[in-house]
Amino acid sequence: MKLLKRIFLGLISLIVVLVIALYVFDYDYLLKAVRTIYFTGHTTAYLEDYKKFDNTTIAHGTPQAWPEAANYNTHEPSEQLKQIHQKYGSVAFLVIKNDSIVFEEYYDGFGQTSKSNSFSMAKSYVSALLGKAIMQGHIKSLDQPVGDFIPEYATGTAAQMTVGDLASMASGLNWDESYYSPFSVTTRAYFDDNLDPVMRNLGMKGEPGKGFTYLSGNTQLLAMVLEKATGKKLADYLSENLWKPLGAQEDALWQLDSEDGGLVKAYCCIASNARDFARLGKLYKDYGRWNGRQILDSSFVAKSIQPRFEGEPYGYGFWLMDYKGKDVFMMRGHLGQYVMVLPEDNLIVVRLGHNHGPLAENGYPAELETYFDEAYKMN
Repeated sequence: MKLLKRIFLGLISLIVVLVIALYVFDYDYLLKAVRTIYFTGHTTAYLEDYKKFDNTTIAHGTPQAWPEAANYNTHEPSEQLKQIHQKYGSVAFLVIKNDSIVFEEYYDGFGQTSKSNSFSMAKSYVSALLGKAIMQGHIKSLDQPVGDFIPEYATGTAAQMTVGDLASMASGLNWDESYYSPFSVTTRAYFDDNLDPVMRNLGMKGEPGKGFTYLSGNTQLLAMVLEKATGKKLADYLSENLWKPLGAQEDALWQLDSEDGGLVKAYCCIASNARDFARLGKLYKDYGRWNGRQILDSSFVAKSIQPRFEGEPYGYGFWLMDYKGKDVFMMRGHLGQYVMVLPEDNLIVVRLGHNHGPLAENGYPAELETYFDEAYKMN
């Protein structure tokens, strides 16, 4: 009995020392990571983890329902598609042709209005808000220096960094894009309760504007620029300029770094549904026009869905790929969240889920081709 008591007291002492060490060495954010992610049986962020964090609301306005095609949900999915959905844990699969829904299916208890984490699809919204801020005159152009808004980036190499560099993943920021390391700055950003000083003190690793390197910190810093430029909280700015004008049918949630109304986790973490996520894809397919109104400048949209750097798979906030000779642009989240648009054939495919398959040579999971193949069968 005495031995058990000593072991118990020893464990308690070890835990106390460990907690103190985390605070002393500025790794106390790991306590939140353990509580919200690791103790739930996950090794990284997951679809419904937004329920474990503080959130702010992206309010919707007057809903605009998606039309349903005459052949709505008459297609029988292939066995291959069914197996992919099961293997990788799809929760939503939505196909929109000629601006009407031809097919939608939900899994694992999810439905039309069920929320799930967007992860990095949120980056596309932040880039779109940059376009809106330029259109409204809050920001001069893609070439305006970040240092005009964030003084910590107004000297040295950082002074060359522009808002366009942030949106196109060409900043040169000192950022470790590692999702599974508990000590990476990406992990810190996900769990830290005060992102502002983290972002202001990153420093530079390379020269801005010279090439594509995907860094979530770019989008987070761009969000801070947008809030400074517009004088508005980013969730409110998104609601006013995109969510409401595009007729979203449900409020969305955007994770915050703290409960006191701090920064949104701009590089990720908008919780919404497949139908409402699809709206930004349609807006960009139609070069910024929605129901006869020019929401975004068409030239900005055109620039966004073309590679900034030759041979790279990224424009300004959107991923780019080729499907059988057809251009595709997409919003993309790290567990297999996609809004994929094939403008040539007026086609939008949305897939949300728990995971994705191995990456093929083109840098995308092989199952994307099956999603496209299946969508083209839905006549």
